[in-house]
Amino acid sequence: MSLVALNEISVSYDKEKSYVLKDLSLAIEQGELISLLGPSGCGKTTTLRVIAGLIQQNAGQFILDGKDITNVPVHKRGFGMVFQSYALFPHLSVFDNVAFGLKNKKLPAAEIEKRVQAMMTICGLDGFENRFPKQLSGGQRQRVALARSLVIEPQLLLLDEPLSNLDAQLRITMRMEIKRIQQQLGITTVFVTHDQEECFSISDRVAVMNGGVIEQFDRPEVIYHQPKTRFVAQFIGFENFIPVTRKANHYVDANGSTYQVTNDVELLDGDTATLTIRPENIVASMTAMNENALVGEVLVRTFLGRAYQYEVVTSVGNLLINAEESYEPGTRIHLYLPADKLVALTK
Repeated sequence: MSLVALNEISVSYDKEKSYVLKDLSLAIEQGELISLLGPSGCGKTTTLRVIAGLIQQNAGQFILDGKDITNVPVHKRGFGMVFQSYALFPHLSVFDNVAFGLKNKKLPAAEIEKRVQAMMTICGLDGFENRFPKQLSGGQRQRVALARSLVIEPQLLLLDEPLSNLDAQLRITMRMEIKRIQQQLGITTVFVTHDQEECFSISDRVAVMNGGVIEQFDRPEVIYHQPKTRFVAQFIGFENFIPVTRKANHYVDANGSTYQVTNDVELLDGDTATLTIRPENIVASMTAMNENALVGEVLVRTFLGRAYQYEVVTSVGNLLINAEESYEPGTRIHLYLPADKLVALTK
């Protein structure tokens, strides 16, 4: 049985039932770190706030460890929450910020001291006890917010875009710290982000959201290599799309070119689909190829540093490819689309 189960959750902010979330279901296992990934307005933060109890859903059920807590108020759920703004108390020291939740529970002073010091060590804050938030860097404030959320020993940790205010290098450092701490404590965590690289690097599973629904929920490597829908493919970096028709054990485009796909989907003869492939997975050559091949003319060349990116005019439309070789605009080249890199999409 999953630790967390959202069952057909719907949320609407107006009487016309313009849904922010629509019949959303999600199951999270004990000790998992899962990410809600998607563009602004997709419903990921709303989902997190429903879990936290900050938003009341219009319909659906929230089950935690076998118990229905759909109508339990936020202050009785006891979850740890870290927000984009950190929300530290500026007039309190680091120690008192971390201890805040424990003091509200009226725990003995010795117990508070022990737990706060242990959590500050885990979060790399030893020696900062007497500092105030204004004396800390962004990364240090983030650690304090994390320590304050974890010291209460929550059953669930909720992180809402916690790294968005940090510079690029610090984000990389802090995301690894979050993963280290999460694994060390074994705490079930829900992480909201719009950053693909960020969530893929630390998540056990990722839910890609669009328009209030989850389009795909799977391990990061599965989503990266095998997106299930065109939206997911586009969101994670697939930029080439070829309309095709199923014919026996292969696909045919409008011009009669045929394609084999290794990781295929179940379709009947005559069914339509879309093939997609990342720019870096298309092989360019001056030599003709016999299968999964197209001929094109270089339209635009841009330099990426380690490679060039080309916009190539082909019979199935303009394709983007990345290649180390330098081709001048106007050059006629052959493109090979490896069967194990092509993905067939049915929606």
